[in-house]
Amino acid sequence: MKLTDNVLRSFRVAKVFRENSDKINCFDFSPNGETVISSSDDDSIVLYDCQEGKPKRTLYSKKYGVDLIRYTHAANTVVYSSNKIDDTIRYLSLHDNKYIRYFPGHSKRVVALSMSPVDDTFISGSLDKTIRLWDLRSPNCQGLMHLQGKPVCSFDPEGLIFAAGVNSEMVKLYDLRSFDKGPFATFKMQYDRTCEWTGLKFSNDGKLILISTNGGFLRLIDAFKGAVLHTFGGYNNSKAVTLEASFTPDSQFIMIGKISLPPCSLPLCVLLQSNFSALKLGINIIKLKVGLKAARGYFRTYKMLSSLCCGRHLQCSVISVQCTLMFNLVSRSVPVSHWPSVCITYYHYS
Repeated sequence: MKLTDNVLRSFRVAKVFRENSDKINCFDFSPNGETVISSSDDDSIVLYDCQEGKPKRTLYSKKYGVDLIRYTHAANTVVYSSNKIDDTIRYLSLHDNKYIRYFPGHSKRVVALSMSPVDDTFISGSLDKTIRLWDLRSPNCQGLMHLQGKPVCSFDPEGLIFAAGVNSEMVKLYDLRSFDKGPFATFKMQYDRTCEWTGLKFSNDGKLILISTNGGFLRLIDAFKGAVLHTFGGYNNSKAVTLEASFTPDSQFIMIGKISLPPCSLPLCVLLQSNFSALKLGINIIKLKVGLKAARGYFRTYKMLSSLCCGRHLQCSVISVQCTLMFNLVSRSVPVSHWPSVCITYYHYS
C-alpha cells in the first residue's frame, strides 16, 4: 500500500491491548514484520502476532528488568538492556526463554541500542558516556568510544557506518571498519538548553537523520551535509518525556507518539502551521475520559479557535480535542469503537 496524506489520515485504532501494568519502554518489529515485541517497566516482554492482531506470548525479566529491546536477525532472539541490578545487555532466546549470552561493560543505564541491518554486530550507548560495539557471538566488547556527553547512536541502512549524537549538539559519522580513527564527518547543531536528544535514526533510503528530543520538537537533517532540513514542533511535552519517533518505510513521513494528559488537565491543544511552511501536520488524536457534555464544550471551543486562527492567516491543520470523542481533520465524530488509547502525530516533509 502506498502511503499518502489521505491514507494516513484514514488510519483508525483497530485494537487496544492492555497487557501491561506499567509504562511501556520500547517496541520493535521482527525482521520479517510478522511480530512485534514490547518491553515494560512491569518487567514483562510481550510478543504480538501482527497477522492475527493478538498477543502471542509474555515473558518476564523480574530479576533484571527490561528497558530497550531489539530483535536480532533471527525472529526468535532479542537483545535487551536491563534497568535492575546492573546495566548488562542480555541476549535472550524467545523460544525457550533462556539467555544465550551476557554483554557486560556499561556502568550506567543504556540509552541507545541499535542492531546492524546486515550482520550480528550491534552498538549501545550509555549514560556512562561511552558507545560500545558488540558481536552477538562474543561477550567481549569489540570496540569502545569515550565521549564527552550522553550519546545516542544508530546504524545506517547499509550497516557500513553509524552515527553518534553527542551532548545534544553534535552528530558524528563513523566508518564501522575504522571507527577507532575517529569520525569522518561531524555536524554541529545549535544547542538547546531546554531539552536533550533522546534518539537518532536514519531513514530507510539513508539520506536523512531524525533526531528525537525530550522537548517539544524533532530535527530532520541531511545525512550527507548535516544541514537542518526541518524542525518539527507543535506538540506538547512539558514533562520532558522520552517520545519515540520513526520514519515510515518509504522515508516520506515521520511518526511520533505523544503523552495523554490526565483528565484533571483538560487543555485544548491546537497545532498550527504557517501557510509558508513546508510542514504538513496530519492526525493528532488523544483520548481522555470525560463526559459527553464536556466533550461537546471542547469541540465548540475548537471551532471558535479555528476561526480565529484562519483570520490570522494560519492554517489549522489538525486539532487535538482531549475528550472521549475523536474528531478527524474534517471535524466528524467517530464511533465509540474507534476511540483511541494512543496518540499519533505524523509529519510529511517535502
